[in-house]
Amino acid sequence: MSQRPPSPATREYFSSLPPNIRGKVLELRELVLEVGRRIEPIGGVEESLKWGEPSYCTIAGSPIRIGWKANRPDRYGLYFHCQTKLVETFRELFPHRLSFEGKRAILFEKDAIVPDKELRQCIEMAFTYHRIKKLPLLGRQVASLR
Repeated sequence: MSQRPPSPATREYFSSLPPNIRGKVLELRELVLEVGRRIEPIGGVEESLKWGEPSYCTIAGSPIRIGWKANRPDRYGLYFHCQTKLVETFRELFPHRLSFEGKRAILFEKDAIVPDKELRQCIEMAFTYHRIKKLPLLGRQVASLR
């Protein structure tokens, strides 16, 4: 269950999505908010609309956006700031569990199972990025995650 309903702007975004994607994107939103509630203390997760997509940020972290693109209708994803080490680190930690786009996104096929454990770790790293950005692999160990 969500900690709060989407704002009118984000609700409008979710309503505009094709029905076969909407549920998947809302599941990602729930996961993002759930991970945010679990991390202490980050001062909460702020939800807003950035570049026309739902965006989630914390005081200690780097923003995450959830998005779907009409030119790739069977895919949706989590988007990260491309000038961070986040996606580069995710690639090293989870090379066979997640699908990436450049330095900015983790993408999912609409019918694929989302790897929950790995995705939770990625969201946590983004939400605490300013605390961990100088640590090798953002404080994670490859061997312990496989």
